[in-house]
Amino acid sequence: MTLIPTPNDIRDAATRIAASVKKTPVLTSQDLDGQTGGRIFLKAECLQKTGSFKIRGATNKLMQLSESERAAGVVAWSTGNHAQGVAAAAKALNISAKIVMPSDAPQTKLDGTRSYGAEVVFYDRTTDDREDIGRRIAQEEGRIVVPPYDDFDIICGQGTAGLELVDQVSELGFALDDVLVPASGGGLLAGVSLAVHDRFPDARIFVVEPQSFDDHQRSLGSGQRETNTQRAGSICDALLAPAPGTLTWQVNRTHLTGGYAVSDDDVLDAIAFAYRAFDVRLEPGGAITLAALLSGHHNAKGRNVALILSGGNVDDDTFNRALARLPTNE
Repeated sequence: MTLIPTPNDIRDAATRIAASVKKTPVLTSQDLDGQTGGRIFLKAECLQKTGSFKIRGATNKLMQLSESERAAGVVAWSTGNHAQGVAAAAKALNISAKIVMPSDAPQTKLDGTRSYGAEVVFYDRTTDDREDIGRRIAQEEGRIVVPPYDDFDIICGQGTAGLELVDQVSELGFALDDVLVPASGGGLLAGVSLAVHDRFPDARIFVVEPQSFDDHQRSLGSGQRETNTQRAGSICDALLAPAPGTLTWQVNRTHLTGGYAVSDDDVLDAIAFAYRAFDVRLEPGGAITLAALLSGHHNAKGRNVALILSGGNVDDDTFNRALARLPTNE
């Protein structure tokens, strides 16, 4: 029988990792509220340690390893944010880490992973199966696998971002009507959905994905896990998993209201908006929920809407492309 995470498990994770992660702020803007007609709350995981929410799940997972498992070391596969989260958590716990990363990973994510002392093994995302490579390393070297999303402890760790969000919004005196969450394999989506619906059971949860990688939205429509036909082709490098995870989908299929597929151009506009309005740097995957709002995919009029800004590890070329889209009088 598959063990499904609960809100209590997320609360346990929050206690476990509290000293190892940041409580990230919720950003608000009267201008954004006026532009959208709603009250908007932005959970800034781009300001988290390692630049994304991923350190939450990685820390929760690694802290529960036995002494013998820690001595064996860990292996993970990632486009970059999970890589940095695992590498940082492993360094803090004195655990050897080996990370399987795509050869075209953003340099900022590659440099960040290596800065924590992890060893990087490259793969070709168009021809290789990163999970097969990682599991082969685990078998050959005896390392413990730390999956990017389809894992009980990872989901609970990621859910602590949602737990913080509902506490922060409640402290401001509001209830949430809608929550927009980015998804690759769905670990953050699952954890946040559990935390949000525990506090606000009537809130609507929407998944936001890049165009041509809308596997969660299509899965919601068909009632079964759907697979993307492409492995590359979006600037949202963090959101290109081939399909929803098995465990994550068991959670998400019962919590999702709907989803949006957003273009790269809309994402670039959102990166520029966030920098201008909040002085934060968002990576494409971290800006995609804001893109769904600003581009009109989601109607926020009269509603309290939370967006998860999941990461800020953007390379300079992409960031400058985004800023170049601002009007010249900005």
